[in-house]
Amino acid sequence: MTKTAVALIGFIAWTLALLILMETIRTYLVVSGKVPANGFTPDNRNLSPFMQRLARAHANCIEGLPVFGGIMMAAIILSATAVTDGLALWLLGARIVQSTIHLLSTSATAVSARFTAFAAQMLVGVYWIFGLIM
Repeated sequence: MTKTAVALIGFIAWTLALLILMETIRTYLVVSGKVPANGFTPDNRNLSPFMQRLARAHANCIEGLPVFGGIMMAAIILSATAVTDGLALWLLGARIVQSTIHLLSTSATAVSARFTAFAAQMLVGVYWIFGLIM
């Protein structure tokens, strides 16, 4: 399995892990009677700040998956993973760092660090696109 395939599966697994965490907490809130089953909003705005950040971190993964996952999938389909393998695990790491920071804090320093992790992903994506089309 190429590093690109590992990173793609890892990205999907990380997105799923955030979803499972969110739905586990939501299930607890329903079962404990703290929130009715129909009392959730997509952004968790009626819940704790952590749950709001969790919803946003998951949404960020969903938003990024078609872009970064699509590039990785294109590289796999085109048998061009030589272009993406070198940075594939770095991209996955940057995504996990971005999400983790998002879950932990919204301080100015944390937001700057989170953006840096996202900017790294964007730069990798641009590099990959040029590598694939050249």
